[in-house]
Amino acid sequence: MSFLKPIGACAIALFLGLPAWSQTPPQPAENPIAANQGAVQADQAAPVLSPALRMMAEFKDSDVKFDVNELVDILRDRRHEGWVLAAYPDPRTAQPLIGAGFSLDLPERDHPQTDPLNTHSFLEPSSADLWQAAGFDPARLSDILQVFYERRQEWSKRTWRRRLFSLPAQISDDEATQLVRVGAIQAIYNARAYCRNFDQLNGPQQMAMAQLVYQMGVNLQHFNAFLATINSDAAAVPQVTPVDSATVTQDGTAIAAVGDETPEYWQKSLIGSQWAHKYRTRAIAVIAMLDPAYGDDPSAAEQRVSAVLRPAVLHRRHGHAAATTRQVAATRHSHRGSSRKSRRARSRKQA
Repeated sequence: MSFLKPIGACAIALFLGLPAWSQTPPQPAENPIAANQGAVQADQAAPVLSPALRMMAEFKDSDVKFDVNELVDILRDRRHEGWVLAAYPDPRTAQPLIGAGFSLDLPERDHPQTDPLNTHSFLEPSSADLWQAAGFDPARLSDILQVFYERRQEWSKRTWRRRLFSLPAQISDDEATQLVRVGAIQAIYNARAYCRNFDQLNGPQQMAMAQLVYQMGVNLQHFNAFLATINSDAAAVPQVTPVDSATVTQDGTAIAAVGDETPEYWQKSLIGSQWAHKYRTRAIAVIAMLDPAYGDDPSAAEQRVSAVLRPAVLHRRHGHAAATTRQVAATRHSHRGSSRKSRRARSRKQA
């Protein structure tokens, strides 16, 4: 029975917690300083994604109920947006734009969420972050901006207008489309921050919200009447609420009731805005998408909005207009007088 002794020794060692013959000997304790240095090196090796890059990495087309490619095609439509493949100045701010109006030098902006019932935050990254989120080299953006600033110092507005569409391309068509896609995804991201019930909207309504955010950016936060309507408790269930009288919108303009032609639902809070009158063609298409019945007949929905959304009318003060008329009449009279004098002078020379 001598062969049982080794087995008994192993059992006793296991019971007492002592290392058995078959166990590996204990390893020496690891140097804590070396361990910390290894952890730091691992953290430095792991790339730190910016919020914009995280947004692009986490977004899936299935997150929305419409075709994102269709939205991109709408936003890059040359009938509504510019399409210049080189940096050019914004007509109002002179800031550099490219493609379909992608801003090239915007800093990161703070956009706090003021709706306590909306847990989704806003994302306003810098132009450099969005450029990188599109998959482009940051050094290339610096080169484009350097060329733009040099031209802006030398060229007048007339020179820009004359050379705008003959500038050498700095990006390709596909790259400009990719910038539109990045802006569209950011608009979808922020549309959830504006609308609590974004996920409950139908496809056209979600696309309309994304277009509003894309076109207005942070200015959409000033459309208080519209945002209050879409975020009300009753907004989750579409209700027909006809306009009985003139309704004052967020920018102080009034919407006059037009019988049964008046669009219902959330549309009435946008129709009287300056944005809708200034960009009437685009506004008709966007506002019509908010109609719950848009999917049944898009043309009929657009016709209902078009019947109410009149073109903007330029109002002039009576005194100013009269003065302008008098000035034009005086100018014409002086031209007629000078032409008579020149004819008389020529007649004398001939005589």
